[in-house]
Amino acid sequence: MPVFSRRFKWFLKKGISFLAVIRGYNILLIIIAQYLASTFILSDNVDIYEVLFNVRLFTLIAAIAISIAGGYIINDFYDSEKDVINRPQRTKLNQYISQKTRLVLYFILNFTAVILASYNSFKAVLFISIYIFGLWFYSHKLKKFAFIGNLIATLLAFFPLFVVFIFFKNYESVIFIEALFLALIILIREIIKDLENLAGDLTLGYKTLPIKYGERYSKRVIYILTAIALKVAIVLTFKFSVGKLYYFFGISVVILLAFLVKLIKANSKAAYIKLHNLLKLLIVLGVFSILLVRL
Repeated sequence: MPVFSRRFKWFLKKGISFLAVIRGYNILLIIIAQYLASTFILSDNVDIYEVLFNVRLFTLIAAIAISIAGGYIINDFYDSEKDVINRPQRTKLNQYISQKTRLVLYFILNFTAVILASYNSFKAVLFISIYIFGLWFYSHKLKKFAFIGNLIATLLAFFPLFVVFIFFKNYESVIFIEALFLALIILIREIIKDLENLAGDLTLGYKTLPIKYGERYSKRVIYILTAIALKVAIVLTFKFSVGKLYYFFGISVVILLAFLVKLIKANSKAAYIKLHNLLKLLIVLGVFSILLVRL
């Protein structure tokens, strides 16, 4: 029994560490968002079972999820020094998996993602391959640069839904405006993360927006982006037919106004973490609010 207990604890630590490295909760949320969007927004008059049991859609979503896991691994690999400063507790947890093992897993996951994409088409393989390269290039180079890194991170975060849009060939204007709202929230979140991680970024010579232009300038950019997001939410509520989804956009306006009030007073890492969590709450609400579309 003692031997079994030690082995179980070892596997448990490795498993928890792996899930922490690949941000398992984020990937699960992305998968849920893709399936909900596929079922309630993108597929016109298609039975829910046809969407859930569509093998081509499943392999495409699985390929994206696995490539995202690989992206988190390579991002963690390049950020290991910075995370010691910014996220010491998570760094301790991640250390149960060695850097060498992470790199092996990175290549295995990316290879698996390409194989799964090949079940769909050459176009899917091309999309996934570009995505994998984009995740690596962002982690290796682009994330260190002011605003460019934030924009690329936003595009990479939005890519999983973009691929599903293409899969269903649904290009309605309202969908693009909803996508714009989501993109704005993600972009704001990325800048907040830079404010939150200022100490580590400064130590390692990153040229993020707060480091290059200062905290006050970064806040001004966030104010402008938040104002645009508020306008988009109001337009979607009153100008388009979005079903009961207008409840979500109404709540979004309240949350974003509260966000702005808190941002004005924010001047510490703890304050920016709270703002970051507020935006994460808005994103999670947005994902599950998709259920309201057909009510």
